[in-house]
Amino acid sequence: AVNLALALKAQGARVGLLDIDIYGPSVPMMLGIVGKKPGVSPDQKMFMPVPAYGLSVMSIGFLVEDDTPVIWRGPIVSSVVKQFLGDVGWGELDYLVIDLPPGTGDAQLTLTQTVPLTGVVIVSTPSELALVDAVKGMQMFRKTDVPVIGLVENMSFYACPGCGHHSPIFN
Repeated sequence: AVNLALALKAQGARVGLLDIDIYGPSVPMMLGIVGKKPGVSPDQKMFMPVPAYGLSVMSIGFLVEDDTPVIWRGPIVSSVVKQFLGDVGWGELDYLVIDLPPGTGDAQLTLTQTVPLTGVVIVSTPSELALVDAVKGMQMFRKTDVPVIGLVENMSFYACPGCGHHSPIFN
């Protein structure tokens, strides 16, 4: 999601990046903005996203301490997803890229039931275990009439910086 958002920004688009991986928010770390806090609108009714590399970013990682686990049941997760979609002052965007947790849980289902989605890109490592979850995710989005735009394979291999040899990671 981070790479896609930055690529869209590099093409001149206005891009928001929403991290709704509630139990494992990684976007703040990936963008080097750990410890930042979202602002609040003048009327105190909206969160204002954190700026990073020209992106507007929101994550639960901004609202909880780094070493504190988020221990919430589904209804609370759904409520936070809805709040991030409706109570964040995103401004004018061309794209809102949303980072989801793996699987077919409350965050995904709430998202599909709350806003119209243009499409999804599924990201998976080439391990068989991860691919099982990726396929389930694709099937869930298809069943909820969300187009699957593509599948991206991440961490396919390790490239040795010394000799350039490629070694598969998940064999």
